[in-house]
Amino acid sequence: MAKLYFKYGAMGSSKTAQALITKYNYEENGLNVWLIKPSADTRDGCRVLRSRIGLEAMVEVIPPDMDVYDRFAQSQREQCSVIIVDECQFMTSAQIDQLRAIVNDFGIPVMCFGLRTDFQTHLFPGSLRLMEVADSILEIKTICDCGAKATVNARIDSRGHIITEGDQVVLGGNDSYIAMCHKCYVRGIRENRVIQLHKNH
Repeated sequence: MAKLYFKYGAMGSSKTAQALITKYNYEENGLNVWLIKPSADTRDGCRVLRSRIGLEAMVEVIPPDMDVYDRFAQSQREQCSVIIVDECQFMTSAQIDQLRAIVNDFGIPVMCFGLRTDFQTHLFPGSLRLMEVADSILEIKTICDCGAKATVNARIDSRGHIITEGDQVVLGGNDSYIAMCHKCYVRGIRENRVIQLHKNH
């Protein structure tokens, strides 16, 4: 039976790489994949999905006002075997419900990869809705520099300090964010520590 999957992890947990590997595995078995990402993710250009380890594929971009259910019914219904969504945290709550409806009505599995929480440890709207309605929720683990499991996506300013205020969505990679355990995150804020980003290692 088809399911709605939410596979989440902190920054640097290879979510995009896993999404692209999953796409490859389906296609290797002769199945058609509809690969999509929300338009908020513009880091690699509007039509490319690229992982940090060099994997990439063409992707359809979904703006926040698009009805994903209608788009699927009109353009993908006859050919699609599975839907893979990257950066699903940027999807709207309504779009997550539309993906849920695709699973229910068409029996198409939908695999969503993304972040659970933002730099302030608050759930993104898309992630919140997935936590509520997904059939399967799986954490993709990564580690903090201290060796503990990383759960926080810390945003770092130009001086190396943890940012605690600002817009929820500010795009960036290793130049702006680092995955940390909650203990190191809180300690970094309290002690105003300078955090070394992985780009400098």
